[in-house]
Amino acid sequence: MIFRASTAFIATLLAAAPAFAQMHAGHTSGMDMGRKAAAAPGEQTHIAKGTVRKADPKAGKVTLDHGAVASLNWPAMTMAFKVKDGALWTKLAHGNQVEVEFAQQGADYVVTRVR
Repeated sequence: MIFRASTAFIATLLAAAPAFAQMHAGHTSGMDMGRKAAAAPGEQTHIAKGTVRKADPKAGKVTLDHGAVASLNWPAMTMAFKVKDGALWTKLAHGNQVEVEFAQQGADYVVTRVR
C-alpha cells in the first residue's frame, strides 16, 4: 500500500515538473546573465571626479586629486586607488580629467570604471 502511494506521488511530481518549469521560465529575462559587472555583486560603488596626479600601472595604483564623494561623506582630497582592470590605464594618464567609479574591496578602494 505504501509503495503504491509513493509511486503515485512520484508520478504526480514528474508530471507536474514541465508545467512548473514553464511557469518560471523567463523570470531572468532582462537580466544580464552573461556580462561581467564592473563591480562585484553587492558592492556599493561610488563616483569621484578629479585629475590624475600619478599613474603607476606597475604598482596597479592611480593617484587622483578628486572632489567630494557624497556617498562616503568624504571631502575633496588627493588619494591613491588600486585599478581593477588593465584596460583602464589608457584613460588614466597624468593630467587627465576623469570621472571614476570605485568600490571598497577589503581595505582598498578600487577603480572599476573610468569615464
